Amino acid sequence: MLCLSGLSVALALTLVPGLCEALKEGECEVCVSFLGKFYQSLKDNNVEFKSAEIEKALLKTCKDAKGKENRFCYYIGATSDAATKIINEVSKPLSYHAPVEKICEKLKKKDSQICELKYDKQLDLTSVDLKKLKVKDLKKILEEWGESCKGCAEKSDFIRKITELMPKYAPAAARARTDL
Repeated sequence: MLCLSGLSVALALTLVPGLCEALKEGECEVCVSFLGKFYQSLKDNNVEFKSAEIEKALLKTCKDAKGKENRFCYYIGATSDAATKIINEVSKPLSYHAPVEKICEKLKKKDSQICELKYDKQLDLTSVDLKKLKVKDLKKILEEWGESCKGCAEKSDFIRKITELMPKYAPAAARARTDL
């Protein structure tokens, strides 16, 4: 009898929603961050909290998204090249002000890839030795700044270009480097 009741308790715990499904710290990083910023922008711009209005705003926001946020938009179907459309799984809960963490939990059930997205680590340009970075990382810095290095063939060319553009895109890092 005791074994049976222990088994039933275990079964009941697995069937109770919410106990095992809550997001862990750092999980769904891109989803929570993007939707949090998006929700705040809706409030700041006084957008009417109706599903259709939210969808329209989400499509507009996703048009300008880059990197991991663009990939998130692709997964929910908010980009023109997306294969699936689960955008209503975002717009409907947002219309009644559901917490973004709960929305991301539900999205995780629909497509687990959404919660696998993580932001790339940001380099501290004030202290990093550019000569020790790989060319791939140097190109990534320029890409994040929206710049390219036409005619760059060697690592030193990329380093020169980054050092040249640093005062424009990372002024604090440029000042720290001149102080050294």
